[in-house]
Amino acid sequence: MYQHDIGKRSAKVKNVVERGAVKKFAEAIGDPNPIYWDEETGKRSRYGRNIAPPTFPRVFDYGVIEGLKLPSKGLIHGEQHFHYERPLFVGEELYCYAEVKDYYEKQSSMGLLGFLIIANNGEDPDGNLVFTSTSTIIINEAVRKAMSV
Repeated sequence: MYQHDIGKRSAKVKNVVERGAVKKFAEAIGDPNPIYWDEETGKRSRYGRNIAPPTFPRVFDYGVIEGLKLPSKGLIHGEQHFHYERPLFVGEELYCYAEVKDYYEKQSSMGLLGFLIIANNGEDPDGNLVFTSTSTIIINEAVRKAMSV
């Protein structure tokens, strides 16, 4: 179903790790660690500045992968993994893009399930990879049928 999309990427999109957004995100996930929002704590940390929570890249814009058609509802979020080369620093600019990494299908008791693997990547302005977030999107039989109508 999506095998022909493997390897497709979006164009890079500039994102900023904004202080206010980091503070609101930390509050929303219930993480009170002052490393995310208190400037003095950031200065005294081993990083010398504030950092963002590990799941913060969920808020970034990764652009659009041309030709990748996903339904607006009915998809199942299977799992997500984050890998970091270093923390995200408050105030820095990152260039983010999405890439279709894989697609495979498995038969289950609920019918044929499709598994679409998307990697979201963030690079610094010099093109060095800072993080990768890999998501698995599950496409169940009902969604597959609705897509073929």
